Amino acid sequence: MTTVYIGTSAFAMAVLAASGLQPALVVTRPPAPRGRGRRLAASPVAAGARAAGLEVREPERLDDVAEEIAQLRPEVVCLCAYGALVREPLLSRHEILNVHPSLLPRWRGAAPIERAIMAGDTRTGVSIMRLVAALDAGPVCDRVAVAIEPLDDYGTLSERLASLAGPLLAQAVSGPRAYVEQDAEGVTYAQKLTAADRVLDPGRPAAELERTVRALHPHIGARLADGLGVLAARVAEAKMPAGELAIRDGRLYLGAHAGALELLRVKPPGRRAMDAAAYVRGHAV
Repeated sequence: MTTVYIGTSAFAMAVLAASGLQPALVVTRPPAPRGRGRRLAASPVAAGARAAGLEVREPERLDDVAEEIAQLRPEVVCLCAYGALVREPLLSRHEILNVHPSLLPRWRGAAPIERAIMAGDTRTGVSIMRLVAALDAGPVCDRVAVAIEPLDDYGTLSERLASLAGPLLAQAVSGPRAYVEQDAEGVTYAQKLTAADRVLDPGRPAAELERTVRALHPHIGARLADGLGVLAARVAEAKMPAGELAIRDGRLYLGAHAGALELLRVKPPGRRAMDAAAYVRGHAV
């Protein structure tokens, strides 16, 4: 069966690897500045697909490879975390299966894994849907649900979801596919993450701040307003003024609304990550 795979992120590459598919063509975003040095680097999908011996294209626009895809006559086109809208003529020409890491219609949009953790959801999953013009609104042909564990962060949850999404996608590709329209009730949107989402607001409950830390680790990272990165934290029983950063019994705490957050692992600006105990030994707060 001839397939084409379109994706960009590390999650998209993990899904492709777990699927066992051998697409005739892999399409991904062009090289972009990455890392502290902001040097141009290929996307995770480009690097992984080339290492697997697959044919890769990195167009500025999908339109630039629309005719090449059409000439391959794929039975199905697979899409996962590409990072740009798919427009005509691709939408009409091909049946496009989109791998979306949520239980649609909950968390349509750009950051479903992060938003599910931030919201305190106890379950999420993967949906395989047919792509339509409206954002993540297409009919679903298969899905699988998983529990969000109390200590899950983006890294652990995305890895688990990718390992399930790969075989689920392969099953959908092989068919038959029976599509079911999404329920109009329960639609929520996972808005794209911004710099403001990273900053831990001490005016919010400590439980929300702890979930934000997990949702953004290890790929983006949460931080305090002064730039101190927070890589791991837990809700503490201590009570202190919101916004106060203090050392108590050798531990580092941030006062929050009606409680406090204990910072367990931090990263000072321009320095390596360290346990909070090491940070406390070298800093007066």
